[in-house]
Amino acid sequence: MSAALYLKKHEEKRLKGGHLWIYSNEIDSKRSPLKQFQPGQQVTVFSDANKPLGNAYINPQTLISARLFSRDAEMWLDRSLLVHRLKVALSLRERLFAKPFYRLIHGDSDNLPGLVVDRFADYLVVQITTAGMEAVREAIIEALDKVIKPQAILFKNDVGVRQLEGLNQSVEVVMGEFPEQLELEENDTRFVVTPLTGQKTGWFYDHRMNRARMMEYVSGKRVLDLFSYVGGWGIQAARAGAEDVLCVDASEGALEQMHASASLNGLDEKVASLQGDVFEALKALRADRERFDVVILDPPAFIKRKKDMAKGEQAYERVNRMAMQVLNKDGILISASCSHHLHRDRLPELMLKAARHVDRDMQLLEEGHQGPDHPIHPAIPETRYIKSFTARVLPVR
Repeated sequence: MSAALYLKKHEEKRLKGGHLWIYSNEIDSKRSPLKQFQPGQQVTVFSDANKPLGNAYINPQTLISARLFSRDAEMWLDRSLLVHRLKVALSLRERLFAKPFYRLIHGDSDNLPGLVVDRFADYLVVQITTAGMEAVREAIIEALDKVIKPQAILFKNDVGVRQLEGLNQSVEVVMGEFPEQLELEENDTRFVVTPLTGQKTGWFYDHRMNRARMMEYVSGKRVLDLFSYVGGWGIQAARAGAEDVLCVDASEGALEQMHASASLNGLDEKVASLQGDVFEALKALRADRERFDVVILDPPAFIKRKKDMAKGEQAYERVNRMAMQVLNKDGILISASCSHHLHRDRLPELMLKAARHVDRDMQLLEEGHQGPDHPIHPAIPETRYIKSFTARVLPVR
């Protein structure tokens, strides 16, 4: 018989509404003492009235104590369920994308909490962020092999959130031989990526659709790509007909990859780079009276925790203001955020504040979201994290 996890009275409402998470203060610790459970153990969740709500895995050491993986109390997180969930996720991606470059599994949104899988054709990069998923890692490998039949699988488990779950950080090839460099294709543009050493899984597929829309604004224009990483925005701008592109990033290695990708697309003469802190770079560009027709601003998360809100909002306002100061009189600013703590309506408010600070008018032209290979779970706001706004910035008349 499986272990039972009992909730306090009325605490099943959120789960019944579609949510997957159970917090420690929602658990009836008298009927199901947390100390009796092992991190990653699978349990059947019951309401106070003894009604089964489904199966979850538990970690008694974390604030989010349990995560529901099935509403069927007879279904367990094993190879069979993983294969089924992978096939369901794959059917969506194959319907949407002609080539096998996408996020295959997006955690809670694909009903596999704690698991992320990015696909680079015949190579898979996996991140496991919870003890429950770590407990079935061998089943994950077997399921991926059965459904995708990849040449190699890389576990890129070097993210800090694993420490909260009591897990070690590591980067490990668990199947096949994983090359130092891979090629991917996005919006008919080719890129060189290095998942073994790059950020996260080596690429950010989440802005795919926003980068496609960006390409409508850049033909014949001078483009500045800030926080460019490996040039996902900038190289696609050059391929879409930008006159010239300057990519700015703090990482020398990322910019080297960017230039390799530019060469891959025959765009060496159109794309240049500037290595250094983006805020300092913007100061220098303004001092040199450099001006751009389009500025793309896709920074890392300035708000990683709620307590960082005030400081993070100041950073978003400041960088948007500085970006506007290097725009031509009738310029386009594409401003993005990956901070899920920043409300969607707040970013355009900060952009407007920045515009008024530099005595500019602003028109919002488009609003962008994460791509459909990063689906949003409607009951879990944290899964809706990408924000992107395209604005026209004008002199005051």
